[in-house]
Amino acid sequence: MLEAILLVGGQGTRLRPLTISTPKPMLPVAGFACTEHQIALARAAGVERIILGTSYRAEVFEEHFGHGENYGVELVYAVEDEPLGTGGAIRNAAAHLTCGPNDPVIIFNGDVLTGLDISGLVQKWREANADVALYLTRVEDPRPYGLVPTDADGRVHEFREKPTTPEEIVTDQINAGCYIFKRSIIDSIPSDRPVSVERETFPELLAADRIVIGVVDEGYWLDLGTPLAFAKGSADLVRGIAPSPLLVGRTGEALIETSAKVDPSALITGGTYVGHGAVIGAGAVVTGSVIFANVEVGSDSHVSNSIVSTAAQIGSRCQIVDTVIAERAVIASDKALEPGSLVFPDEKVN
Repeated sequence: MLEAILLVGGQGTRLRPLTISTPKPMLPVAGFACTEHQIALARAAGVERIILGTSYRAEVFEEHFGHGENYGVELVYAVEDEPLGTGGAIRNAAAHLTCGPNDPVIIFNGDVLTGLDISGLVQKWREANADVALYLTRVEDPRPYGLVPTDADGRVHEFREKPTTPEEIVTDQINAGCYIFKRSIIDSIPSDRPVSVERETFPELLAADRIVIGVVDEGYWLDLGTPLAFAKGSADLVRGIAPSPLLVGRTGEALIETSAKVDPSALITGGTYVGHGAVIGAGAVVTGSVIFANVEVGSDSHVSNSIVSTAAQIGSRCQIVDTVIAERAVIASDKALEPGSLVFPDEKVN
């Protein structure tokens, strides 16, 4: 049985106010929780059992997913009572693994949207007889990330966390947040304190001359940690740029739930998702945005690259660009919000 650990314990502070009441991995991306896309990707790669490492609002996950009865995999929950870091979270979840010491365990983060070939990464791990295989991707600006230079054979000899000078940028390859661990390596992580896998576990493995490889995957990858990235990720899924087993045959310029009411004169484009029960008024233009359930967008309003959360109301003739509007907020008619605005739950903008 191929097992995985999905880390979904983060609080999503960069996505506030959306995450005040909802954990980031449970926010809907193109109509499904981000976690659902990841579970589907893992299932397609042959994963049969997933341990969800939870912390913030842990109960929300089990209420939504149960034990995987409707998702084609067995789901188990490992709750952190106190933040343990990435390594500590992996070690905490490992108590629920059933595989042997030399078997592979897939580890992936709950805030990344990816088209990674998971089974291909597992195969590379096997071929190299590796202790750990890291999924790497290339980015134009690697400064916000952990750099992972590799040699010609893919062997990792160094980790560089978030470089600050040009001299430190020795590669455009970054840690993309998915790993294949030999089970025995996970069991060696300390269980009684917080541990950073990036700053502690990986460097210690290199110091001990263990086999750590990096595999560059040229497919889609996006960190969903900011509102603009979240909106882009949803739009990319809707348009078929980002792959998901959940959206096969449903991609296009817009994804509109059947219970939504969109006036025939409204224009919905750019990968916009319109949720259940939402109402889009006459002459409205919505581009590249995420419209949650039961939202109302008034006539002749323009919404672009924005996120409008559940049951929020936007009046007529409004201009909403690069904005996050949280649940049940109300925007009066004829308002033009500054790009980058954050409107909190139940807030009224008159």
